[in-house]
Amino acid sequence: MVSRGAIPSPNIWKHTATYEVENHAVDRGQLIETTMRGVADWSGRTLLDLGCGTGFHLPRWAGRDGDGGAARVIGVEPHPDLVRLATRRTRALPGVTVLQGAAQDLPLPDASVDVVQARWAYFFGPGCEPGLRELDRVVRRGGTAFVIDNDPTRSTFGGWFREGYPGIDPDVVERFWSRHGWQRHRLDIAWEFANREDFEAVVRIEFNPTTAERIIAGHLGTSVDYAVNLWFRHF
Repeated sequence: MVSRGAIPSPNIWKHTATYEVENHAVDRGQLIETTMRGVADWSGRTLLDLGCGTGFHLPRWAGRDGDGGAARVIGVEPHPDLVRLATRRTRALPGVTVLQGAAQDLPLPDASVDVVQARWAYFFGPGCEPGLRELDRVVRRGGTAFVIDNDPTRSTFGGWFREGYPGIDPDVVERFWSRHGWQRHRLDIAWEFANREDFEAVVRIEFNPTTAERIIAGHLGTSVDYAVNLWFRHF
């Protein structure tokens, strides 16, 4: 059973295999992780990946011997099928634990993690206050939380996002995060797919049918420039 209070995901919950293709295509140069590490290094610390999905990023956080990995990695995900996939993916990695739970009711003790990532998961601005309260509870003093989300004000992908999600006002979102004491790095990454078929499949799980077909008809090739906001807060 899905964790109580979880907000259904329109992409990874219904199209897990296609979302895996998207994970491989987005930010191949790992600019997001490099920028995060410059803000708060997780080497030897406890890192929480909140909304970890199938666990795609969990091995990155764990690293390898001498590779600056976290001492402990915790993935929390509300969908039980994805929890099972993430557990299977990381079963050979010592120090990695995957738990079922929701952002607004984390299955973790107080002051138990040092660094948190939430990447395109739950924290989309107004309405996520219960999850922010949980971050206040579980992040240790001196810790840092990161939220990665789309920047609709820039890039080709940002234009698509504005069309596909007209109800999201970037000015409202920016004021929300600033009011709660978060800072931001604006990053320019990319979608880079191996072939056109993969590109079209991912577009179709990220946008409504009308927007998706317009994007596919109007954009040639297998890559697109993509702007994101990396929000962060120190505790």
